[in-house]
Amino acid sequence: MLSHEFVDVHDIRLHCLTTGQGKLMLFLHGFPEFGYAWKEQLAEFGKDYHVVAPDLRGYNLSSRPAEPEQYQMKHLVEDIRGLIAHYAPEKCVLVAHDWGGAVAWGVAVAHPDLLEKLVIINSPHPAVFQREMRHNPVQQQASQYMLLLRSAEAEQRVAANGFALLREQFLGDRLWKELFTEEDRQAFLQAWAQPGALRGALNYYRAGRVVPPDEAGRTVGEVNRDLSMYAVRVPTLVIWGEQDKYLLTGNLEGLQQFVPVLTIKRVPDGSHWVIHEQPQVINRLIREFVEQ
Repeated sequence: MLSHEFVDVHDIRLHCLTTGQGKLMLFLHGFPEFGYAWKEQLAEFGKDYHVVAPDLRGYNLSSRPAEPEQYQMKHLVEDIRGLIAHYAPEKCVLVAHDWGGAVAWGVAVAHPDLLEKLVIINSPHPAVFQREMRHNPVQQQASQYMLLLRSAEAEQRVAANGFALLREQFLGDRLWKELFTEEDRQAFLQAWAQPGALRGALNYYRAGRVVPPDEAGRTVGEVNRDLSMYAVRVPTLVIWGEQDKYLLTGNLEGLQQFVPVLTIKRVPDGSHWVIHEQPQVINRLIREFVEQ
């Protein structure tokens, strides 16, 4: 049975779904989801772990600051550091997808002492993503949606026609209409409708440092050339749905340069939403890795 808890981290209140007992396993969602997205993993790992899935700041029932600067990575990492400090007397397992993965990479770089193992699902390492966005035209094209999500009119466009853009373009018909239950759909619609939640979710893109060049070839992103700062000294599993149309498999190339203790598991027929498409595969891969 899932419990709802609120955890205060400095001036941010994070809403968390939690169940089970034992070692802490923390699950971080991406855009445009919320903690509920991990329900299959919470059910599986709640059998023998203390599992926690927060709504990241800006989402659903967590605090939703309006200013884009409140979504800089240093703040997002500090949220998770505080959450781990609240729940875990010792190291935890951190599992993350999409934007949650970006935050998890940041936690692993800044606070490796807090993590026993790291599991990343379809979320590029920051240094590799910088490279791909600078030098890979195919990834640049796949990331053009970021320019829309950073725009001033993004809230209006995303909310139009019952969040059609999120339902149809981002999640897609198969996920929304076939794999999601009616309960799932209502939960997502309710989360998106929370006051300020759309702005909060979009502010991740507005605060992001790496974005694709626009049609005129102009870039907004700021590149950090000191790549040594991105070393991840935590045993890491990266699971990648190879049919991801947003984050391409080029993001796996050269990853071991930054993550020395690395396992990569490719899911050839999985998309960006592989955690929903193949939850049993995802659960098996996570369990094999964390228990080896």
